Amino acid sequence: MPNIKSAEKRVRIIEKKTAQNKAVKSRINTFIKKFKTAINNKDIEASQNAYNDVVSLLDKAASDNVIHKNNANRKKAHYAKMLDDLKKETQN
Repeated sequence: MPNIKSAEKRVRIIEKKTAQNKAVKSRINTFIKKFKTAINNKDIEASQNAYNDVVSLLDKAASDNVIHKNNANRKKAHYAKMLDDLKKETQN
């Protein structure tokens, strides 16, 4: 435990920010699961809507430094490829 008053405050702030970041990451993972479920069900419209939600959340998290911007971009590219593959698969 910190002995200095300012250090005690920093501990409280870090705990609060950690909880906020954890909530954001949990929400992202929930939307990713919805997207992957829509992909597995081969529902293009639901997949597109879920993809838009995931991209929005990833961009917001990256801008708030919850996740690294390269991490967000890598995930967006991966999910875009999944969506594109689904579209190509259903066209054939």
